[in-house]
Amino acid sequence: MKLEVQEREARGSRETRRLRAQGIIPGVLYGNGHSRAIAVAERELRAVMTGPSGLHAILDVVVEGQKTVHPSILAEYQQDPIRGTISHIDLREVRLDQPIHAALAVQLVGESVGVKAGGMLSLVARELQVEALPGDVPEHIEVDIAHLEVGDVLRLADVPPIDKVSFLDDPYETVIATVSVPRGFAELEEAEAAEAAAAAEGEEGAPAAEAAEDASEPAEPESEG
Repeated sequence: MKLEVQEREARGSRETRRLRAQGIIPGVLYGNGHSRAIAVAERELRAVMTGPSGLHAILDVVVEGQKTVHPSILAEYQQDPIRGTISHIDLREVRLDQPIHAALAVQLVGESVGVKAGGMLSLVARELQVEALPGDVPEHIEVDIAHLEVGDVLRLADVPPIDKVSFLDDPYETVIATVSVPRGFAELEEAEAAEAAAAAEGEEGAPAAEAAEDASEPAEPESEG
């Protein structure tokens, strides 16, 4: 996707506030051992970020007035904490024949059988680290959870491999999702189990207590015939 940017010379907080007021997002383009300050229209930036490849799109960055194309990715962005709008971006040039690292969001697919039975689904790992060529980085990682039952733990090792993509996280230590018994039911089951154990102990202790009472009573003297 083509993204045309402007090279900016003026810097500082006052200049960045002026740009944002005009609907322009300040940023930096990194590549070839140097960096340059840039600015891009918020409308154009939103268009490429909401495209088919999302935040992991390969951008053909062209500086206004130049013909050179800089294949780049969105390395980082900052958002306004109140309005949620993008306030700054970092673009990084990449070589299309060299792999890059990326953090991809996890999307759960399907409805767990354990959830249908009353279990509670928890998403543990919201992002996964991957390595792939820039053109092979997917928008997100889809994980099927339809088979998960109550008590199951889904780890990265359970996720089918993705063509041309390597997972970087530990496959056995990385927990993606779990299905557990809801807290209220779990506490109720624990209470019932404790009551049953106490009742069983009471029944086992009753004969012993009776025997102890019998042993403590004095024996009656035998009558002479």
